[in-house]
Amino acid sequence: MTTAVIVAAGKSSRMGAGTDKAFLSLVNKPVVAWSMLAFERCKDVDRIVLVVRKDQQLAAKAVVKMFGISKIHAIVPGGNRRQDSVQAGLDACDLDTRYVLVHDGARPCVTPEMISDLMKLVKRLPAVAVGRRISDTVKRVDKGITVVGTEDRDKLWAVQTPQGFQMKVLRDAYRALGKNEVTDDCQAVELAGGSVKIMESNALNFKITTVEDLQLASLLLGR
Repeated sequence: MTTAVIVAAGKSSRMGAGTDKAFLSLVNKPVVAWSMLAFERCKDVDRIVLVVRKDQQLAAKAVVKMFGISKIHAIVPGGNRRQDSVQAGLDACDLDTRYVLVHDGARPCVTPEMISDLMKLVKRLPAVAVGRRISDTVKRVDKGITVVGTEDRDKLWAVQTPQGFQMKVLRDAYRALGKNEVTDDCQAVELAGGSVKIMESNALNFKITTVEDLQLASLLLGR
């Protein structure tokens, strides 16, 4: 059994106070609906767990009903940190979940084909992240605006979601986190000493964090 955990419980601080970007209108659907529909249409995904802000659970149920998301298994409230929201999603998964895919609900350009390609790898590897090679020169700045070094971009990737895991691997990694904080789920596996692989993405699978991102996504998805 494969469960997708879609995390859409962030504070959306760069969108402005009181804004929940997961429910902003994108072409003709809320942002989070695009992600849910991609997993709904992917034959390799059996169930979906949606994690939203506590005050958005009713809105989430309405979106699920409106767009016919039949794979929805649970809608649960998130926590203060992303990792708390992911843990809430994992807790809502059925015990027969063997593989889990964690996706940011603010990445609406994910496709069923990308998800299927990721699943092919997850069935034989413990942890896999979708990502893109960095093409820009990357400078390291320790304080203020003074450059202290240039990174070797040949070794750097911009990591995205979905990220896929054998369920036991991710559960064990989260149990071992303790007080550590992570910015993505593969980092939890790394801290636990696990191996993480990268699947290169050629899609425009960016995360919506600003109004400009929303406008770009509208152009791409509205074609």
